[in-house]
Amino acid sequence: MTAAEQASEAETPAPPRFSWGLIPAAGVSASAVLLFGVQHQLSGYLTLAISIVVAMLLDRDLGKSLLLIGIGLAPIGLISLEADISWFNFLRMGGVLAFAASAPYLIDRFILKRHVIRFPVNTGRRWTRLERWYLVVVVALAWLILPFYFIRSGTYLNWPAVHETSELIRLGVAVNAVGLWDELFFICTAFALFRRHFPMWQANILQSIIFVSFLWELGYQSWGPLLTIPFTLVQGYIFKRTRSLPYVVCTHLIFDCVLWFVLVHAHNPGWLPIFIY
Repeated sequence: MTAAEQASEAETPAPPRFSWGLIPAAGVSASAVLLFGVQHQLSGYLTLAISIVVAMLLDRDLGKSLLLIGIGLAPIGLISLEADISWFNFLRMGGVLAFAASAPYLIDRFILKRHVIRFPVNTGRRWTRLERWYLVVVVALAWLILPFYFIRSGTYLNWPAVHETSELIRLGVAVNAVGLWDELFFICTAFALFRRHFPMWQANILQSIIFVSFLWELGYQSWGPLLTIPFTLVQGYIFKRTRSLPYVVCTHLIFDCVLWFVLVHAHNPGWLPIFIY
């Protein structure tokens, strides 16, 4: 974030501690639960549409923000998010996710001309010693937690068994590409749009509900939300604190790299016997 952007943000008045707009915003988050968690398209899209209309009636600017989130969510609800590394699904899911991340940004930047959605890369800020050490802690936590969760719960079976070199590569690319997309959409887009209208803690909960619902359909089931809820909340807090896309992506991809090793080991127990579970 440039100095001019920081000054502009500083001049933006703080959102109220409570507003009626929180109701349709919660409706948008609830629509993600219905679309991805319950996987009931009719109720999900109705909730999404009604929430956006109500927001438009209450506050047109809020309505525009929720519409942008809805534009990202709507096409994702039309496809299956179950792990599938076939070439067809690679292209289909990749195209839908690319649209979901790019369309809200382009509309916000060039049609609405607000530029609320940003992808801060060259912030000019060096990572602190604490932030660098946190990355080391993330490696340790991922190594300790992920194999226990995926193997003991059996949720590794939600991902395809991989044995051939091509399958291993595609799984690695898919896992990390989705992790990158998560940060672009849930944090840089949904979280940023919610933060325009609500206090940080409210915005963080709203984005977390959408994020966790997406991860549920992706395969983080059983007692997965006990992990994904704190993870998504922490990612929102880190982004608020660091204002750095590379940093939140780095923390996320550390987990995803370990996840790849765990999935390979779980489907091929003789490979990579480096985990305790």
